[in-house]
Amino acid sequence: MSNEILKVGTLSAARGEKLYGTNEFPVQNQPYRLPMWLINGDADGPTLVVTGGVHAAEYASIAAALDLGRSLDPRDLRGQVIVVPVMNMPAFTARSIYVCPLDGRNLNRVFPGDARGTASEQIADWVFRNVISQANYYADLHGGDLIEALVPFTIFFRSGNDQVDQMSLEMAKVFGIHFLVCSETPGSTFCAASRAGIPSILAESGGQGIWTSDDVARHTNGLDRLMRRLDMIPGSAPEPVPFTLLERFLWLHSEHEGFWYPSVAVAEEGQAGQNLGYVMDCEGRVLQIAVSPADGRVLFIVTSLAINATDPLLAVGA
Repeated sequence: MSNEILKVGTLSAARGEKLYGTNEFPVQNQPYRLPMWLINGDADGPTLVVTGGVHAAEYASIAAALDLGRSLDPRDLRGQVIVVPVMNMPAFTARSIYVCPLDGRNLNRVFPGDARGTASEQIADWVFRNVISQANYYADLHGGDLIEALVPFTIFFRSGNDQVDQMSLEMAKVFGIHFLVCSETPGSTFCAASRAGIPSILAESGGQGIWTSDDVARHTNGLDRLMRRLDMIPGSAPEPVPFTLLERFLWLHSEHEGFWYPSVAVAEEGQAGQNLGYVMDCEGRVLQIAVSPADGRVLFIVTSLAINATDPLLAVGA
């Protein structure tokens, strides 16, 4: 792919140039500012888009995207890289879990967006049209939210396009995280991109408002491995990493407002029908038993004692 000019909105980077800047566009008739890096390599190659902060309290993912944008040198790059470190800027400022405070919606449930929709739908629409649609490959970085603990895993989606799906699986393997999950999350970044013909993954590392060096490195090392695999940066092809493929991603949600007492920890293996935790009222009456829907491994757990009706409790990879 020729990379004479890399352009996103009002920003552009010529061949061999790296640019940090902010695009501004209207959301609900108010200015929305989105920082990003455009890195246009010295040599031709594919275009990789990396996003973080779709859920803006998943800090390890944001720290990794910042590291990539700050460190990547166009002199060492074949192709183009667009890095959006914090897509959901209002949520980042507000330290909001799950949702964008402009409309109370989960940004990762509304892609590819709607130019005439709510605030989140308009953000998703602009990012999808102007950023993600330019990608030959797409990696969306995530982690556990402020009230979530998780075991690291990488998600990909089978869209029905064999060529795209094979490459998405290859990207997930190359990223180097042991657990791979095949899952569809309607309205998510990686599913919308895969449906548009762009091989895509969503990588999860970190959680509970903490960004340890190991959690951040899991993302940055994965990106390094991916770019070496795509022959975008110098270095040998990454060594294969053993992996476990989980074909189902099964979420349990609370049916009540109350107090959440998990009975398991992340990464534990469980069996179908096993009691994974309780939702109780103030007096200790059990309102709900979280029963495992299948044999599998606990991938994430909500760690907040406070729980609301419809909130996620945990998820099992089967």
